[in-house]
Amino acid sequence: MKFGIIVFPGSNCDRDMMHALKDDLQQEVVMLWHKDRDLSMFTKDDCIVLPGGFSYGDYLRCGALARFSPIMEQVVNFANNGGKVLGVCNGFQILCESGLLPGALLLNDHQKFTCKNVFIKSEGDKNFVGKNVGDKILKIPVAHGEGRYQADAATLEKLAANNQVVFRYCDEQGQVHIDSNPNGATNNIAGICNEGRNVFGMMPHPERACSDALHNIDGRVILEAFSRMN
Repeated sequence: MKFGIIVFPGSNCDRDMMHALKDDLQQEVVMLWHKDRDLSMFTKDDCIVLPGGFSYGDYLRCGALARFSPIMEQVVNFANNGGKVLGVCNGFQILCESGLLPGALLLNDHQKFTCKNVFIKSEGDKNFVGKNVGDKILKIPVAHGEGRYQADAATLEKLAANNQVVFRYCDEQGQVHIDSNPNGATNNIAGICNEGRNVFGMMPHPERACSDALHNIDGRVILEAFSRMN
């Protein structure tokens, strides 16, 4: 299978993702420019990745401008046809802005940029990522100023009913509470998926936890889930 990584103006985690997938997980990677309009080389067994960073300088609103990049029309079509899509941090913001995922990412409740390791746990095995992670408590870095997931009550109820919450922030023992929440996200939500379970967004950076040199490979189990769904 192939992973296509989209590079937007202001992306800064695209190479991190490339190295994690190509060097650490031995996957085929194709770098894509935001003005590209052709995704015909990818099938629904492949995966398009929207990496972290500060697309378009985060002007207007995080992800709001990137959502109108030429390639995003193709990403929406790809996702609607069953193709796998992963958005990390800024990529998650772009997916919400484009309507591929519900809700929004708002300014952290403490109004400061946060950059540290956090712990997350899978909400269950109703999606292929959660099934691959199982009951492991993962230590994954976050680096964002606008990572507070929020949605209206009806959307939150729907996410819960459809088992669309993929990850929640927790402590090292797996307990979910406000003290383990780095940004004030509603219900400690760290990642979600769409109803079709082929589009995933998360604020923590699994690509930054894939190298033995960094003494943390917890992120591999997340990215491996996409490579195993052929």
